[in-house]
Amino acid sequence: MTTTQAPFKWRHFEAEIILLCVRWYLRYALSYRDMEEIMQERGLHVDHTTIYRWVQHYAPELEKRCRPHLKGTTDSWRVDETYVKVKGVWMYLYRAVDSQGNTLEFLLSATRDAQAAKRFFAKALGASHAVTPRVITVDKNAAYPKARKRAQGRRKPPPGVRTPAEQIPQQPD
Repeated sequence: MTTTQAPFKWRHFEAEIILLCVRWYLRYALSYRDMEEIMQERGLHVDHTTIYRWVQHYAPELEKRCRPHLKGTTDSWRVDETYVKVKGVWMYLYRAVDSQGNTLEFLLSATRDAQAAKRFFAKALGASHAVTPRVITVDKNAAYPKARKRAQGRRKPPPGVRTPAEQIPQQPD
């Protein structure tokens, strides 16, 4: 997958087994040791570190190839952020969902400021599976109007997109 000719060349296991392990790990809440046990039940002795290496090697390529085939989104987005603990460190989780509740994009950030919001909007609006939003509903985070103003200068989001956050008083940069 990382090369165009033989992505599974020199691998000990067949491509179907590798892809099955990677897919199951990414799709379901399984640990690498769970995957090792599942493969042992099927008569295959695959170490959990081998599955870990497969996921690290093939998951980015799978994501890149699957993204264009994702179902399109609606043009009404809801954006918010929450504070979550990731590996013992508190981080801000920015997320966007469409009107049907489908997750469009997310971003983990150490800060909750205009730069983080700008990075998130750039990532969400640049996604190939997302349509240009007609409206983006946000909470009262003062960083959103700043991020929209800065991103609009770079033509993201489109000038026609309006958010309720525009009514929030602007704070100096």
